[in-house]
Amino acid sequence: MSWGTLYAQLGGVNKHSTSLGKIWLSVLFIFRIMILVLAAESVWGDEQSDFTCNTQQPGCKNVCYDRFFPVSHIRLWCLQLIFVSTPALLVAMHVAYRKREAKRSIIRAHGDKVQDDLESLRNRRLSITGPLWWTYTSSLFFRLLFEGGFMYAFYFVYDGFRMPRLVKCEEWPCPNVVDCFISRPTEKTVFTIFMVASSCICMVLNVAELSYLVVKALMRCSRRSKNNHAYAHPDNVSKDKAFLQNKKNEMLLSSSDSSGSKAV
Repeated sequence: MSWGTLYAQLGGVNKHSTSLGKIWLSVLFIFRIMILVLAAESVWGDEQSDFTCNTQQPGCKNVCYDRFFPVSHIRLWCLQLIFVSTPALLVAMHVAYRKREAKRSIIRAHGDKVQDDLESLRNRRLSITGPLWWTYTSSLFFRLLFEGGFMYAFYFVYDGFRMPRLVKCEEWPCPNVVDCFISRPTEKTVFTIFMVASSCICMVLNVAELSYLVVKALMRCSRRSKNNHAYAHPDNVSKDKAFLQNKKNEMLLSSSDSSGSKAV
């Protein structure tokens, strides 16, 4: 696949995201995708050819390799990055839909002679409020879900994040317990821990961004309720004043009526 195409798609989301979202995208491409493309593929390029076992039994080496490496690290990391990036593409689709609806409204109102308005609409940054807030926070939730799920899959499939030097295999058709040796286990362990640490950093950034958006939404709701209360307060005061004035008028009328009756 073309990682540049993925970066171009996510770059459009980056314009509408928060500062933490921009940091997340930088960590994703610099510390994960670039390391995967430039270094990790060459490190794991010899994983099957240099996997040696101390037996000449036909098929034993292939069975043992499948037993300890059911899925390649590189392919699993690629799947992880694709799944983690997909929710951000949903945000890009939502932003594109909002801008298309706004473009249609401008064209219906003013016709095709509003190039400046269309250009400003294209470069405008949408605020993360309303339906876009729900889409953005849902994308963060699914990012966390995919990151945690793939980390658990790594730990479950490979029995930890450390690459062993020696594995013992007794699968059929091996004649007995066979010793198999993995090529460059220390280097592969270092890269595995680095990728896991990068994934943990992305999870921390996602949690921080999600908390920031929730707190900001709560502050907006409290501010809106205060403004509504402030707008409602003068009306209540005016109603109280009118009620007191009516009471005064009634008292004056009653006193005037009583004085008139006395005079008669």
